[in-house]
Amino acid sequence: MGNIQTVKLRNVEIGAGIPKIIVPIVAKTAEGIWDKAREILDYSFDFIEWRVDFYEDVPNPSKVLSTLKTLRSILGEKPILVTVRTKEEGGAAEMSLDAYTALNTAVAQSGDADIIDVQIFSGDDVVRKNIDAIHAAGCKVVGSYHSFSGTPDKTEMIQRMRKAQDMGADIPKIAVMPQNMADVVALLDATQEMHTKYADRPIITMSMGSGVISRLCGECLGSAATFGMIGQASAPGQIPTEQLSTVLSILHQSLVPEG
Repeated sequence: MGNIQTVKLRNVEIGAGIPKIIVPIVAKTAEGIWDKAREILDYSFDFIEWRVDFYEDVPNPSKVLSTLKTLRSILGEKPILVTVRTKEEGGAAEMSLDAYTALNTAVAQSGDADIIDVQIFSGDDVVRKNIDAIHAAGCKVVGSYHSFSGTPDKTEMIQRMRKAQDMGADIPKIAVMPQNMADVVALLDATQEMHTKYADRPIITMSMGSGVISRLCGECLGSAATFGMIGQASAPGQIPTEQLSTVLSILHQSLVPEG
């Protein structure tokens, strides 16, 4: 399409310029989460993803909201992406879809999160309830699909991103596991085709594990953000943010016309 409407999270504009660096926080305790937030403030990154599914009190919404409120106070104006990843998509959370929806809704209504992950293939009715409630609270949505067992073909990956877009997600996201380099190329090809032909908003794509090149070349092909680690990774193939920032800057300089 070539007419991407960027997504603004506080002072971060996703879909413009260098891909944004997201740092995951995956600690189990509230104190560990807060300590990690204080630690990463010494590094260069754009926003954090709090993986709530790793939190020991994830079944208790009031504790999740309390922990999030303190996390917000520590991070100041850094945007926060809140993700409850279920076992079905490679995460740690075991909860009913009703509980999943209720937690996402409460997080959105708290005002302390800027964007919330919704698993697009949780069932259309569930997804609509989540997206409608999150948007009604003034929060944005990442519409995600994860496959840790392999990489779908290019056509299916594009269809999955288009589904997320059609369902109203502000940022479609797919993460897949390659079995070989052909799978990595397929993900990159799907990214480029989605970005140029179908997307009207930012997308995030990655080939996990050995597909590390996909975490680096987003600006070339259309992926608007990438995950970098400071300490513990949240998915296979994440690389340290300092290395990531250097490579992204080198590629950006090569893509921006001189003069």
